[in-house]
Amino acid sequence: MPGQLALRRVEPEILDGLSAGDPRAQASRRDLRRINALMIQAGIMARLLRRRVARPPRRILEIGAGDGAFMLAVARRMAKRWPRVELTLLDRADLITGLRIDEFAALGWRAEAVTADVFEWLTRAGHQRVDVIAANLFLHHFDDAGLASLFAGLRPLTAVFIATEPRRGAVALAASRLLWAIGANDVTLHDAPASVRAGFVGAELSGLWPRGDGAFIEERDIGPFTHTFVATDDPR
Repeated sequence: MPGQLALRRVEPEILDGLSAGDPRAQASRRDLRRINALMIQAGIMARLLRRRVARPPRRILEIGAGDGAFMLAVARRMAKRWPRVELTLLDRADLITGLRIDEFAALGWRAEAVTADVFEWLTRAGHQRVDVIAANLFLHHFDDAGLASLFAGLRPLTAVFIATEPRRGAVALAASRLLWAIGANDVTLHDAPASVRAGFVGAELSGLWPRGDGAFIEERDIGPFTHTFVATDDPR
């Protein structure tokens, strides 16, 4: 299709190799918060949650949660209709502060930070289930084999999985190379184009999700920058 980048390419991103306290990492995470806002990712995620989650959930898990800023923006949109959510924020980096937990508490959500690699966490997750698993700008870090393994581990834990990811396309790639205009640092200027090249188009994620009886899968682009994926047992 015109405007698409032909092949998905997963490559190392600088931020993943920096310590949490590195000033370049801290600046890049600030850039990511602004990029999320420009991509209206929290709004997109909130709309998908409203459409695809049949009743107010009790437990939500976010994988690749980072510093929790993205899910806090989602919670601010959802807390009135979804009270008393128990939220688990999973990330391999220890970035969730007590202040962030308090911000969720002010919305009536009880948040818990878990520092672990997602695959290691899955090996000890057992049979615990959550109502929703969410991911934002996380899946593109994995190649297809890694995604298939991740999805196989997540599928038994939830009835609803929703992800917002980079759309792999020429417009998004060009925009990622212009982030110097918002003051993005060198880490972001490297990682943003890498994220686009590792992003998704078409039904690339759908084919990797384990199919079950009655499963409903929706995968589509929203605007020039965002690719969404929803897998649910309730096709309402």
